[in-house]
Amino acid sequence: MRNRTGIFALSIVMAGMSTLEAGKFRPDDPLSVDPDDLSISQPTDRPLSKTIDLFQKTFTKPREGEVPAQNVNTLGEVPNSSWFTNRMSRGVMTIADLVRGPDRGVGPDLSRPWVIIGAKTEGVTPGFRIRDGRGDTYFIKFDPLHWPQMATSTEIIGTKFFYAFGYNVPENYLTYWRPVYEIDPEAEVLWESGHEERLTKAYVEDVLKGVPRRPEGTIQVLASKLLPGRPVGPFDFQGIRSDDPNDIFPHQDRRELRGLRLFAAWLNHNDSDSVNTLDMYETTRGQGGSFVRHYLIDFGTVMGSGSTQPHARRVGNEYYIEFNPALKAAATLGIWDRPWRHVKYPDYKAVGRFESSYFQGQAWKPDYPNPAFDKMTLQDALWATRTVMRFSDEAIRAIVKTGKIDNPEAENYLVATLIERRDKIVRYYLTQINPLDGFTLSAAADGGSSLEFVNLGVEAGFGSQCRYQYAWHRFDNETGSLSALGVPDEASQPALSVPEDSAEFLMVKLFSFCPGQPLWRRSPVEVYLRNSGSPSVVGIERTGPGE
Repeated sequence: MRNRTGIFALSIVMAGMSTLEAGKFRPDDPLSVDPDDLSISQPTDRPLSKTIDLFQKTFTKPREGEVPAQNVNTLGEVPNSSWFTNRMSRGVMTIADLVRGPDRGVGPDLSRPWVIIGAKTEGVTPGFRIRDGRGDTYFIKFDPLHWPQMATSTEIIGTKFFYAFGYNVPENYLTYWRPVYEIDPEAEVLWESGHEERLTKAYVEDVLKGVPRRPEGTIQVLASKLLPGRPVGPFDFQGIRSDDPNDIFPHQDRRELRGLRLFAAWLNHNDSDSVNTLDMYETTRGQGGSFVRHYLIDFGTVMGSGSTQPHARRVGNEYYIEFNPALKAAATLGIWDRPWRHVKYPDYKAVGRFESSYFQGQAWKPDYPNPAFDKMTLQDALWATRTVMRFSDEAIRAIVKTGKIDNPEAENYLVATLIERRDKIVRYYLTQINPLDGFTLSAAADGGSSLEFVNLGVEAGFGSQCRYQYAWHRFDNETGSLSALGVPDEASQPALSVPEDSAEFLMVKLFSFCPGQPLWRRSPVEVYLRNSGSPSVVGIERTGPGE
């Protein structure tokens, strides 16, 4: 399997092996971990200009043609790596784990005045870097004056979701701060131009005048704990990082970065570009090795929040620079207008512009083109959709509650909107490709084995009275050749008897015939079994309709 080669190549370097074993499947398949944490020299800190990135991605298109994701294992799953950890992608997290998210502490210590050790002006919102009573460093951000809770509560909620999806994110805490502070004598303000000057009390007080206060006099603060390691700049959504030997898969061909498109669409994370990523060069505790870990950061512009004000109506519907809509409007002398301009939004200060009636996940767009998003295949989308559908109504409500939104109507609206957007994503993508999943082997009543699976589409209510046509084959792992085993058959339940045979590997090709779902029958699923020793499912390959 070609997309297996890179992971295996890295693993044999780690193991000190000099030759590859022949065959499609190898003894350690399917891999659950991509060993991309081999010790390397520190990469160069690479700054990135959002303006340059915007123009580059807008006017430079990725290579044409569908390329399968390159970093998946033989089951089509994304192994754990420095990029991604399987959480809701592998099973259903508990409510307690979803609510805790990435947080491993209780947030900044409030028993003593914070010491402000720096300030920044670049980015959408100004903020401070502080040292708390325990000596921990946090970056703190505030809400805009006229939209209390919109940015900070939103970022807390967004962080929990993206952590559950499987990405590396900071520990973000919601804190109520009575602004008593000290200023470190060496503290400086970093201006957007790159100029630095000494931080003064007058500057701090001027910033605090522009943030909302709660009735008891405190300020709601988003406190983001300093990430471990040294920052070495953002990562790009295309190509590889040339100064990181562990980075061997083109980023646009990583399934977790392609599938990120659906997660971003669900939460309307329009700012899902390279500027809101960060590579950290960190040392493995107790082992002494250092490598790069890849983070998504800054979720203050999800779910209707524009950080300093509600989202523009364009967000999620059109790129910053897009010529066709403007030309169409001009050609019709203004008779045609962009339909998203007329979408109605509720007036909730804590939510901003976030809706589900007009939303269509397949049509959603970030602020400007993202090469990984553009390369997403139906196989990538199915992988991401399976994760989205695992968030129950109860789970969504529990995560939203971590934002501690004061207005219960706004909170209920946000929950309902997330639920409907989830349902739209699931409904569309589960009907585009055969959604068979969860293949396992179990003992059959007759003493043999049974291959069992689930139809995600049926589970979601999009199909019934399904029939599964299948054909078993012997599979020669050395040559890749197939030979028919028995005759094609049909089952009315998602369970197939495994034929008794001495072949080392077996393969079954499955088609789903369900009323009202024509695309399922056109996208077969091939399931490979290791038939010797302890039988197991070793490979899954999917073909999209028309491929």
